Amino acid sequence: MVKKIAVFLSGGGSNLQVLIDKQENLHGQIVLVVSNRQNAYGLTRAEKANIETAVIVNDDQAILELLRKKEVNLVVLAGYLAIVSSHLIAAYQNKIINIHPSLLPSFSGRGAYGIHVHKQVWQRGVKITGATVHFVNEGIDEGPIIMQEACDISDLQTPEEIQQRVLQLEHVILPKAIQAFCENRIEIKKGKVRIHE
Repeated sequence: MVKKIAVFLSGGGSNLQVLIDKQENLHGQIVLVVSNRQNAYGLTRAEKANIETAVIVNDDQAILELLRKKEVNLVVLAGYLAIVSSHLIAAYQNKIINIHPSLLPSFSGRGAYGIHVHKQVWQRGVKITGATVHFVNEGIDEGPIIMQEACDISDLQTPEEIQQRVLQLEHVILPKAIQAFCENRIEIKKGKVRIHE
């Protein structure tokens, strides 16, 4: 059975676009895009792909009702700049995944999102960074890690350059992680993820 996916975003939606472009390989169908920002360009990307959209701000009940109505199996946070409520996490335990622009647990927690992460990485003089896909739990960026990819950034000069290189990794591992979920190849034991071939 094809799993139904909802993507939550707050901005441009480049990760969403990659998922739309690779949808045939995901073994899942994006049925909904939710944003907490009316002017998020990701909503336009969704509309162009004929995917239903919704703008919902600080209304967990409305989000839950919509997810249930659409029979969503997996929620993907792709640049969603809001804290997911414990209510939603409980309803979709191990069914919400997030893409984070560093190698967790480094450069994580409150305030560590988007360009802020890359500024921290740049300020510390880090030579290797990367991207992480993880399940969402009640701790910020603390859920079980599904997949990570690293890159050398020792040749880069600015946080913006780092952001672009890491974004390329996000575009690779997010679809892979979603595909593994949709194919029921992910197993969680004692807080650790194993992906079966």
